[in-house]
Amino acid sequence: MATSHHYIVTAHKPTAVNACVTGNLTSPKDINLLLAKNTRLELYLVTPEGLRPLKEVAIYGKIAVLKIFRYPNEKKDLVFLVTSRYNAMVLECVGEGESVEFVTLAHGNVGDRIGKPCETGIIGIIDPEARLIGLRLYEGLFKIIPLDKENSELKAYNIRLEEPLIQDLEFLYGPSNPTIILINQDAQGRHVKAREVSVKDKDFIKTPWKQDCVESHSSMVIPVSMPLGGAIIVGQESILYHNGITHLAVAPTAMKHSEIVCYARIDPSGYRYLLGDLLGHLFMLFLEKDEKDHIVRDIKFELLGEISTPECMTYLDNGVVFVGSRLGDSQLIKLHSNMDESGGHVSLMETFTNLAPITDMVVVDMDKQGQGQLITCSGAYKEGSLRIIRNGIGIQEQASIDLAGIKGLWALKVGGETIHDNMLAVSCIGDTRFLYLCGEEVEETDLPCFTQSNQTLWASNVVYSQLVQVTCEGVRLVDAASKTLLTEWKPPSGKNVSVVGGNTGQVVCAAGSELYYLEIGKGILKLVGDRVLENEVACLDITPLGEGKAHLVGVGLWTDVAALILRLPSLEVLTKEPLKGEIIPRSILLASFDENCFLMCALGDGSLFYFSLNPITGVLSDHKKVTLGTQPTVLKFFRSQSTPSVFACSDRPTVIYWSNHKLVFSNVNLREVSHMCPLNAGAFPDSLALATESSLTIGTIDEIQKLHIRTVPLGETPRRIAYQESSQTFGVITFRVDIMESSGLTPIRPSASTLTNSVSSSSSVGTLIRASTSGPSTASVPSTSLEYGQDMEVYNLLILDQHTFEVLHAHQFMQSEYALSIISCRLGDDPAQYYVVGTATVVPDESEPKQGRIIIFQYLEGKLQQIAEKEIRGSCYSLAAFNGKLLAAINSTVTNDLIRLKVVSHLSFHKNKKKKIFFCQ
Repeated sequence: MATSHHYIVTAHKPTAVNACVTGNLTSPKDINLLLAKNTRLELYLVTPEGLRPLKEVAIYGKIAVLKIFRYPNEKKDLVFLVTSRYNAMVLECVGEGESVEFVTLAHGNVGDRIGKPCETGIIGIIDPEARLIGLRLYEGLFKIIPLDKENSELKAYNIRLEEPLIQDLEFLYGPSNPTIILINQDAQGRHVKAREVSVKDKDFIKTPWKQDCVESHSSMVIPVSMPLGGAIIVGQESILYHNGITHLAVAPTAMKHSEIVCYARIDPSGYRYLLGDLLGHLFMLFLEKDEKDHIVRDIKFELLGEISTPECMTYLDNGVVFVGSRLGDSQLIKLHSNMDESGGHVSLMETFTNLAPITDMVVVDMDKQGQGQLITCSGAYKEGSLRIIRNGIGIQEQASIDLAGIKGLWALKVGGETIHDNMLAVSCIGDTRFLYLCGEEVEETDLPCFTQSNQTLWASNVVYSQLVQVTCEGVRLVDAASKTLLTEWKPPSGKNVSVVGGNTGQVVCAAGSELYYLEIGKGILKLVGDRVLENEVACLDITPLGEGKAHLVGVGLWTDVAALILRLPSLEVLTKEPLKGEIIPRSILLASFDENCFLMCALGDGSLFYFSLNPITGVLSDHKKVTLGTQPTVLKFFRSQSTPSVFACSDRPTVIYWSNHKLVFSNVNLREVSHMCPLNAGAFPDSLALATESSLTIGTIDEIQKLHIRTVPLGETPRRIAYQESSQTFGVITFRVDIMESSGLTPIRPSASTLTNSVSSSSSVGTLIRASTSGPSTASVPSTSLEYGQDMEVYNLLILDQHTFEVLHAHQFMQSEYALSIISCRLGDDPAQYYVVGTATVVPDESEPKQGRIIIFQYLEGKLQQIAEKEIRGSCYSLAAFNGKLLAAINSTVTNDLIRLKVVSHLSFHKNKKKKIFFCQ
């Protein structure tokens, strides 16, 4: 029996930032940013130009704690981290520039064989004087790791910590012995307590001070550095400063109902702090002190602006802050003392894409090109979005011109220019246009001695500072500096030139079945050879396979659909390779990659034949075929970053290059390219000029193939997604957070479900008071009374256009009804496709939902209609189509045995006077 294997590879590295720190890691003068992204560490250097990546290291474990510390009298910081499996290590950065490495100074596993893991997660803290590390891994225990430069093994011991439900803890600045401050909770409320640690006795020895019954939602401790000392206790509505002797509490109106999740110290002296909450608000906290006795007299609290929902923050330098996010994109922001137009003090400098958290995804080939795109439900709350992910090489657009009907493109150096291209010859049906490139400006102009009334077949700079233009009339040789016509050649037979191929010293052109070989001299075009072939020529190429002149010609024929290799200058046929089928070749190319020569021939149906080519004998071998698109393909040779490559212009643009001893075909992030030419202009160095159906684009190409991510912001949390091909739409289950005000439930912020014009709802109870366009609902509305200021999750079904991702319709479910699953499927013999949604009615007092619905929707002719619904006894966690019926996972009733799947009911509806019965199982 054969054994199946799975090959698993990471297509995209972790992007969610778990933790971030700033310190002098690589040298005493360098400011470094260190990020923890799940299982990876990323090290950056802070420069005036921005963040410069230095090193990326994989850690064998999920990073749970990331801290930095510095031994007394040392000039560099060290890194301490703990993984989720309690592996602890101390790391040092050594080396400079690109040779930076992380060296392990000490390590050890600090886990215990028995113990109940903390419900609030792993907390790691370091004494400000680097005497010891404290870890809270298990309930009732506080783990101590003494710090010693000489020890390479981290050894830990436990101290009993009797306080229940610890919310947060930190080491205090100032005390002679290491002292922690913690927030814990009991039946009377939450309390703050300081505990002094004796390194000698390995135990807590006393409680210097405590404060009982602080705000009931206090959850964060911020230790304040000297000379102030003490700590800041942050709650949802108030801030408390306590130093063991005096204390001061304020309740700023700006932080009402704010759930602060992280902070960053700005001043080493500890006067200013940045706070970030779950809604993405950035606050400034300032401790105002008495200059004489260093006593805090007041606490100032101000809203600075809006950022991504933060997971962590760190102050870099000169007003620049890094905001690490787990729910949205991380950001680099700049703080300003003056208020901007929006009333904030924050400007965005750079955004770092984050795909996490991904709650659902679908793979869709929307362009029908054989390449699937991944559509993910990413982010949460205001950072919620859809991400469209596809693999390929990216073209970064630099400029674009509206210009339709382009049939050919060539970059030229005109007027004595020898380094940069300054002209684009654009061939259209019946004429040729010339675009002059002056810096970033592009203007249409005339080029003397170049024909503009005919379509150009080929144009190029050639030897002896000359230009060549080939039209149907013949070949024109022009002086590049003076722009004067030097000579002109026309086919002796008087026929029109149909196809042409050329390089800087040679031209091969065909007039029907007649083939002519010309060599370019100084002011002359010399006819060296000619030949009449059996059939008309469809395409030509004379690209040299190495240095100097070309010795071979590639020819594609019409009638017998074949590829020929001819020798120059005699035009002797060396090889004839029939191309199976009736589709004629439309483009042929001789290409060399690291001394590996190939003949490529693209057909009119988008398929590509390629052969290994012996550059001496012209023999073809190793015949292979790939499908690049569905339309005729044009092959163009170019160099990107000095790497030889081939651009296949079609409805599915592809770059072909040599990597790991084989040809690699990589898709380009453009929908359609008809023609292309390399461009090296002064303002657009090492670029490409690309022609589409309606425009001309200038852009640069990525060095390597990578994932390309497009973001569709929703402003609310996406949970589930389904694709429906018949309506060309996506169905997305989302939820937003509404808050109860005097006027009723009100959305906290605008989002996708509130901004669309087409809406419906399952009940009149909801945020949007509009007439329902859905069918009747038999599900009851739970009698849930909300207090003023209480928030509630409101679930919606969004219908999005697959091309524009515009929200076409938003359907809101009932109050306390959570939509948990969605599929698009056909039911019974009905050819129509339906969206089916499974829901649950959530009541706070119930351990699991006892009521829900399965609802069938149809999106037809721009309208979403509810076709049928059925109440169920539980929560519909998952749906699947099965033999024209529905399988539903309801609470815990789904097992591996299909016979035991719970029969929900029969769903029936009337359509065209015929009764359709669907079974939900």
